[in-house]
Amino acid sequence: MQSIEFRPKGVCSQRMEIEMEDGIVRSLKVTGGCNGNLQGISRLVEGMPVEEVIRRLDGIRCGFKNTSCPDQLAQALKQVKA
Repeated sequence: MQSIEFRPKGVCSQRMEIEMEDGIVRSLKVTGGCNGNLQGISRLVEGMPVEEVIRRLDGIRCGFKNTSCPDQLAQALKQVKA
């Protein structure tokens, strides 16, 4: 199992802890941000292939910001994949 800690930029969340195994997101814990929404996103991505999470979440914006918590998750996963 691979565990990473990511510090999002430009959003309300402060930390993302991601566990992956064999290209599948096994768990996601987000500190800060919109608690209910991030709990929902965490549950939705559990068991999902990393590539699919990136495909679905990359480029999502929050209001007038150039990014969002979902987009930051995609960025974190891209870094791990590289």
